[in-house]
Amino acid sequence: MTVIRGARERARSEITEAIKDEARRQLAAEGAAKLSLRAVARELGMVSSALYRYFPSRDDLLTALIVDAYNAVGVAAEGARDALRGPDAERPAARWSAICAGVRDWALSHPHEYALIYGSPVPGYRAPQATTGPAARVGLALMGVVRDAYAAGALKEPSEPLPDAVAGDALALGAELGVELPAAVLARLVGAWAQLFGLLSFELFGQFNQVVEARTEFFEQAVAGLAREVGLAVPRRGAAG
Repeated sequence: MTVIRGARERARSEITEAIKDEARRQLAAEGAAKLSLRAVARELGMVSSALYRYFPSRDDLLTALIVDAYNAVGVAAEGARDALRGPDAERPAARWSAICAGVRDWALSHPHEYALIYGSPVPGYRAPQATTGPAARVGLALMGVVRDAYAAGALKEPSEPLPDAVAGDALALGAELGVELPAAVLARLVGAWAQLFGLLSFELFGQFNQVVEARTEFFEQAVAGLAREVGLAVPRRGAAG
């Protein structure tokens, strides 16, 4: 029975992946709003009723794709950070930059999946709680760098006071994520997190066309600025003549 059960589980896993792969092809061709279970079933040579046993609704399939995408960009961010060797592995600013570069590399390689999670909302779709943890992975990686710098006494804290409402939101977020940092630092982290994906969205969705040609260099400079904004020490390059 164990052998039969294992074979069935493998078969189910393979079919599930085939469904998601076809759905990703449809995302690239038609966009998330036009994703259709019937169309996926037709392309795979399945009857719709069979596909519904794997994904009961379009929203269930979308959720699976969204969770996969968030986890993939999280893995890319964490992997880039963990790949650092030598002195860079101990330098908070280098770890910060590596995380951001890992996110950008993934986004450029997977533009349609990036658009699914950071582009326009899909009409009629409401993300369930299951997406929350995967969606936080990049933010938690960045927060981890700042938390380590703060614990080592190597973080420059903001001096200006926060509005009470902003401070309350920041502390609530820190409590939810289990990240112990001053409210002002947390608020700046949220801003940097948002700006990181703003930079990527501008690049992927064409807003930098005929404006920024040196995309990699611009991104690296902007990411260094975000690191300074959250209080990390970043060596300054020589100014252009």
